[in-house]
Amino acid sequence: MKFSQLEDWVNDIEKLCQPAKVYWCDGSEREWREICEDLVKKGTLIRLNPLKRPDSFLARSSASDVARVEKQTFICSPTKKEAGPTNNWKDPQEMRTLLKEKFQKSMQGRTMYVIPFRMGPKDSKLCQIGIQITDSAYVAVNMRAMTQMGRDALNQLKEEEKEKSHRLSCNEFIPCLHSVGAPLKEGQEDVAWPCNEKKYIVHFTKEKEIWSYGSGYGGNALLGKKCLSLRIASTLAKEECWMAEHMLILRISKPDGEKFYIGGAFPSACGKTNLAMLIPPEFYLKQGWQTGILGDDIAWIYPHEDGTLRALNPEAGYFGVAPGTSMKTNPRAMKTISKNTIFTNVALTDDNDVWWEGMTEHPPEKLTDWEGNPWTPNCGREAAHPNSRFTVMANQCPSIDSAWTEGEGVPLTAIIFGGRRPNTMPLVYETENWQHGVYTGAMMGSEMTAAAEGDLGEVRRDPMAILPFGGYDIGEYFSHWLDIGKKIKKQPKIFHVNWFRKDNKGNFLWPGFGENIRVLEWILNRCQEKITAIKSFIGFLPSEINIEEIVGGNQEKLQEALSVNKEEWMKEMKSRKKYIENLNIKLPKQLWQCQKDLEKRLAEK
Repeated sequence: MKFSQLEDWVNDIEKLCQPAKVYWCDGSEREWREICEDLVKKGTLIRLNPLKRPDSFLARSSASDVARVEKQTFICSPTKKEAGPTNNWKDPQEMRTLLKEKFQKSMQGRTMYVIPFRMGPKDSKLCQIGIQITDSAYVAVNMRAMTQMGRDALNQLKEEEKEKSHRLSCNEFIPCLHSVGAPLKEGQEDVAWPCNEKKYIVHFTKEKEIWSYGSGYGGNALLGKKCLSLRIASTLAKEECWMAEHMLILRISKPDGEKFYIGGAFPSACGKTNLAMLIPPEFYLKQGWQTGILGDDIAWIYPHEDGTLRALNPEAGYFGVAPGTSMKTNPRAMKTISKNTIFTNVALTDDNDVWWEGMTEHPPEKLTDWEGNPWTPNCGREAAHPNSRFTVMANQCPSIDSAWTEGEGVPLTAIIFGGRRPNTMPLVYETENWQHGVYTGAMMGSEMTAAAEGDLGEVRRDPMAILPFGGYDIGEYFSHWLDIGKKIKKQPKIFHVNWFRKDNKGNFLWPGFGENIRVLEWILNRCQEKITAIKSFIGFLPSEINIEEIVGGNQEKLQEALSVNKEEWMKEMKSRKKYIENLNIKLPKQLWQCQKDLEKRLAEK
């Protein structure tokens, strides 16, 4: 949609939703404070102890609105084939008819916020501008943390109306419409967290438009997040020859000062944010190793004219999972959220600070849980919701890299895929080439850990960690990866890691966390061709990894973590084939060839 159509679009939505008033957000700190103060008065936000956590707040959602709703997330491409077998598809016209009925008078009694926002650096050709309309003040204050929101984005639209845009996208802005679906009748008292039992998260991929109804939760309501930056952006990326990926971007500086950037794709619960904010152990810090973060969740990647594959972080903040985050597991995250943070569905301490499982070794004796009820350690339930979150600006992270706002992005030296696998997958291996790397990413996944989630030992495949977030057919997505590889002269090497390998007693073989720098050192040395590796039937394995002064590991454990077992891999190959056939994925011929080659090598051993 073009800037000249913006006012007409806003007027049309106002007529459809019939709010009490319309407010255009400017993104200022003054505005943020005023809206937060209003939310405190309404009971949506609780102000936290200013001495412990300045300018920070706690929100408690409805119990029916605590996470993404994958079953109610739709890709409305012109045909079902374009959406592919892994997405929920609905006919675009039928969905528009349904949604217009839902949105009719949906904002009565509420303020309609118009939020201009930018994803990515202003001078980047990948930069995208969105306009989100919402009746949620909670969304408005969170969008300020997650995007470059406000007057500057609107002014950029005006400037590009006058002169030819340097950006790739033909759309001047992406329309994003959101309502919690809870209109207020005259005199009706509001609730702290308005939402609707029926939810729709809808992406019109041809028009590059997003409609979200019924939910106030971040992933469903902050439409710059997964909706724009992955589902819609991935369709743009396919059309315009770039990539929108569910990836962290990590910077590693060697003792000689040389910088390297690594992209990493991991399914949930695989230590993605911890890796993005990795702090090397003292042994490495003394040598001069340093790390920095460009992004913890999403990377937009493109072939640069210099022959490299470059990446940038389109987001301006972190929407992180709180449980498990601590000074032990991720001190940089803990420092980042020490102020100016909105927490959702965590527990509240007696002195108005926050707490969640894993934050400290022992919980406080008395807490108020995420639903507002008294909580004690022996009450038999969790104090914080397992998907409780924090929203905070990225520039508060102490390890934010100086290049994170550069429009050119940073050159990727390596790409890492990984999952949570107690066996089969070694600690690390290098793929043979770009094609083999794409195949490895397409087959990655994590093993089920509880019967409630599925059969024990069953692997939940999540190709490139994009499965819930792709905007089009997954087979076409794999082909797009292969096509991008042909356009790069300096292809990043692709690796697979598994921090979660266990011994036969169920103990982890690798200490993980900061010690992962040792694996990353091996990866960088391989990228620089400084060391040789052992050729195995799955790829290249380390002949050794530096474990000098390692905490929680030894040479015997390392060798077990690096081992590959033929019988386990034969089961793995059957699982992969079953996955492809059951979902009816149209796997590119090159990836089928990788599958056959690996099966052949296994049969020969």
